[in-house]
Amino acid sequence: MEHLRYLERTERCSYEELEAIQLGSLRRLLTHAYANVPAQRDSMRAARFHPNDLRSVSDLAVLPILTRAELRAQGEGRRSTAAPFCSVKKSTSGSTGEPLAIEYDRDSEDWRQAVKLRGYSWAGFRPGVKTLHYWGAGRPSSSKLTRTKIALDRGLKREKYLDCGRRNDEDLASVVTTLRAERPDVLIGFSQALADLSRHIVARRLRDWPSINVICAAERLLPADRELVTAAFGPNVFETYGSREVMLISAECEAHAGMHISMENLLVEVVVRGPSGERPARPGETGEIVVTDLHNYGMPFIRYALGDMATLHDGPPCSCGRALPRIASVDGRVTETLEDATGGRVNGLLFSTLVLPLGDKLTAYQVVQHRDRSITVRVVSTSMDAKDESSLVSDIARYVGDLPIRVQRLEDLPLEASGKRRLVVVER
Repeated sequence: MEHLRYLERTERCSYEELEAIQLGSLRRLLTHAYANVPAQRDSMRAARFHPNDLRSVSDLAVLPILTRAELRAQGEGRRSTAAPFCSVKKSTSGSTGEPLAIEYDRDSEDWRQAVKLRGYSWAGFRPGVKTLHYWGAGRPSSSKLTRTKIALDRGLKREKYLDCGRRNDEDLASVVTTLRAERPDVLIGFSQALADLSRHIVARRLRDWPSINVICAAERLLPADRELVTAAFGPNVFETYGSREVMLISAECEAHAGMHISMENLLVEVVVRGPSGERPARPGETGEIVVTDLHNYGMPFIRYALGDMATLHDGPPCSCGRALPRIASVDGRVTETLEDATGGRVNGLLFSTLVLPLGDKLTAYQVVQHRDRSITVRVVSTSMDAKDESSLVSDIARYVGDLPIRVQRLEDLPLEASGKRRLVVVER
């Protein structure tokens, strides 16, 4: 909450003041990383760069952009040898399908939560506001204590979660029943899941509630989808962009003119790479998103390529008065949608959640739904066993019904010409 109060002040600073704040945070991070993080120190020395050389954030461009594979190869060298040490551990599948273990320290977690609370507050969310999450559920915890703690946490916060992984007519009707019973003030969900729910509501003329503020996350919100969500829930529709590695990156404000970047917590570059090297993308030009987490000292992410493409806003300053820069759109995050045994739609983003328990056992994966609707899960792994395969198949079957599902082990999953690997391929 201390960080949140700080962010609520800085969002009204001038851009020059925000740049000074960001530069100071970056200098402190680089100084710590050079002294205490072996992999980052080696990278800086190879580039003949020292933190004392930093004069502006643009100087960071002398360091190489790190891919997920390169971070994986760094191993233990990614961790800080001095406090603050990592206390939070996660894994991510990401948009390229290469799982990565990520860790961060307690203060970094506090910053992430504060940034989320600020970004969501622009959409009307506050702690304690009645909220319905239409989200990916993943595998339920086997621990009764953990399940009890989660239930208590959500109850105290007045938050209810519904699984958006399977979206046939019966599932969508059940969500509508919950909406009518709960009457939430805020609805938060995967963008494509909310679009499917809205399509169901609009087609059947089911709306009998006043406007609900809607926060769309995890996938790009397409213009046609925004129209559907607006018709189903009212005009207060807000898009956000984030990643599991750094959480919320940018969020839409009440002006609905792009997503403001949380530059007090992250340095976000949009970069164009080609045979002649790299350069910053021009306003209005699409490039690759590269992030530096300014407050993760336990396992720093410095110039990390998320694998997403984005376009910076090239219009006048936002009418909301905030000088925080804006992302106009994030491209390449629209996940393929599968069909279940009854023909219902299944969100492809679901698989990013289902493979998380196998994050340290998978090198890469890809899910293919064939023309006959059978499913093949292609995996590159040296440590998955029969039990892991069976659990994965069972988890998928919960969403697709009795469709044939098989796990195919491969030595490699080559990337496409674009340099990315589609997580979900639906054969048409």
